[in-house]
Amino acid sequence: MKELIIISGKGGTGKTSLIAAFASLAQDKVLCDADVDAADLHLIMNPVIREHHDFQSGHKAVIRQEDCTQCGTCREMCRWEAISDEFEIDPIVCESCGVCVYFCPEKAIDFPENTCGEWFVSDTRFGSMVHARLGVAEENSGKLVTLVRQEARKLAENRGLDLILTDGPPGVGCPVIAALGGASAVLIVTEPTVSGKHDMERVIQLAAHFKVPAMVCVNKSDLNTDMTQEIEKFAQEKNLTLLGRVPFDPIFTKSMVLGQTVFEYNTDSEAGEAVKEIWRKLSEKIGF
Repeated sequence: MKELIIISGKGGTGKTSLIAAFASLAQDKVLCDADVDAADLHLIMNPVIREHHDFQSGHKAVIRQEDCTQCGTCREMCRWEAISDEFEIDPIVCESCGVCVYFCPEKAIDFPENTCGEWFVSDTRFGSMVHARLGVAEENSGKLVTLVRQEARKLAENRGLDLILTDGPPGVGCPVIAALGGASAVLIVTEPTVSGKHDMERVIQLAAHFKVPAMVCVNKSDLNTDMTQEIEKFAQEKNLTLLGRVPFDPIFTKSMVLGQTVFEYNTDSEAGEAVKEIWRKLSEKIGF
C-alpha cells in the first residue's frame, strides 16, 4: 500500500486544491484529510458522513461545586489563572496539569478525559474519505493526525485499495511529524516567494530526517520566475525530484468556491494540464 502525503512549509500554498484534483485522476484510493487544525478538503469533496466518532485526549479539571469549600488552594496553586473568583475552571485557559486536583484538600475536583474533537468516515464522489475536526483551542492535533491516518489505512486494507492520498498539515510542528511517519512519499508544494522558499527548506530537512522521499512542485510559478528558478535549483542541489510548475490561475479559487475540483470547473486550462503532468510523474515515481 502506498501513501502520498502532500504538505507545505506554510498554509495557503494550494495543497488542498492539488490533492482534490489528484482525487479526480486517481483510481482505487482512499482520501485522508490530516490537516485537522484547519481541515478544508471537505469543502471540495462534499462528504456524506457514514461514521462519526468523538476524539478524546488529555484531561480537563472540573470543580464539583457541591463539595467545594472555596478555600482558595486551587486558585493559589494554578499558575495559569484558569480558576475564577466563583471557583469555576475555564476549560480553554486550563492547561490540564492536574495541580489543582492533587492539592485540593476536599478532593472536590474531577479530572475526566477530555473530548477535544471528532473524526469521520465519509463517502464522496471520488471515493471514501477519513477526516477530522479539532475543537477550538484544543491540543493533541498530532495524536488526531495519527488516528485519521491509521483509520484511512484500515479502510484501504478492508477494501483492497493500494493508495492513500493524504492532505497533510502545513509547517514543521507536531502535526506534520505525525503525518510523515511511515509515508511512502511526500509532495512539498511551495510558492515562489522568499518565505515560501525558506519554509520549503525547513520541510525538506524534516522529510530527510524521517527518511521519507520528497518531491517538489511550485504553485503560482509564473508570479516570480526568478524565485521559481531559485527553488528548483535548491531542490536539485538536494537531489529532490522536481515534478513541475503550476501557473497562477483564478480557476482554482473559483472552483473551490463552487465546491468543485479544477477539472470539474474547467476541463481545458493550462493550470489543469500542469496538474495532470505532475500526477503522471507522481504515478511513475511512486508506482501507482
